[in-house]
Amino acid sequence: MPIYAYKCGSCGHAKDVLQKISDAPLTVCPACGAEAFSKQLTAAGFQLKGSGWYATDFKNSGSAPAKPAAAPAGEGSAAASAAPAPAPASAPAASPASGAAAA
Repeated sequence: MPIYAYKCGSCGHAKDVLQKISDAPLTVCPACGAEAFSKQLTAAGFQLKGSGWYATDFKNSGSAPAKPAAAPAGEGSAAASAAPAPAPASAPAASPASGAAAA
């Protein structure tokens, strides 16, 4: 059941009331008896934090990519501190034993 905030328009009395959604709103102020008790617009009682649930979440194996170690300040040039070059794309040479088994 939600908690609704009410405030009296004549005396300023404020009260939080636990009510069903289907219950009629309160109109009579419990402090002064005037029919000026009305619901107040309040912020949500929870916050959604974090990156959220997107299609791209959990696409990897579950671990974050490894970050390269930073070089100490003042050593090396800008080219040396950049990420290392990728390995050549050539395929390794097949060994004679694996070639004979395939034939």
